[in-house]
Amino acid sequence: MQLGRLIRHVAAPHWRTRMLFPKATLDAIEEAIARAERTHDGEICFAIETSLTPLHVINELNPRDRALEVFGRLKVWDTEHNNGVLIYVQLADRAVEIVADRGLKDRVNQSEWEAVCRLMEENFRNGRYQAGAIAGVDAVRTLLARHYPTQANELALGHNQLPDRPTLL
Repeated sequence: MQLGRLIRHVAAPHWRTRMLFPKATLDAIEEAIARAERTHDGEICFAIETSLTPLHVINELNPRDRALEVFGRLKVWDTEHNNGVLIYVQLADRAVEIVADRGLKDRVNQSEWEAVCRLMEENFRNGRYQAGAIAGVDAVRTLLARHYPTQANELALGHNQLPDRPTLL
């Protein structure tokens, strides 16, 4: 276990998450997801977590494994075409992870998902949280639209299987 990481997580204030992602930013991310989902049949879920519990840190839970847990907890796997995507932001570790469901496994290369994560992390490092989040949503939109273009009947039904509003954990 890394003592510095434990201190970072224990000392991470939840009010800072609200400062970095205020209501206006959450609204903008929600709008970006809704707009993106009109261009493809995939589902995008966005989750922001301030920090992990001390027990998680002591047990060396990394951001990727936590993103997999959140993917299950938010039921991103439970979409009709198995094409849900979780964008997970973990502030204490300064990490972004993307978890895509099995319907995307052989369609989108892992390096493409990682490029989206790095794009978002770069924006976040420079204090551009809203811009970084929307850039990530737009990049995921491009990948999903390539493999799951919108079907006319889905658009007409307004078929939305996951909430567009970002989840604060």
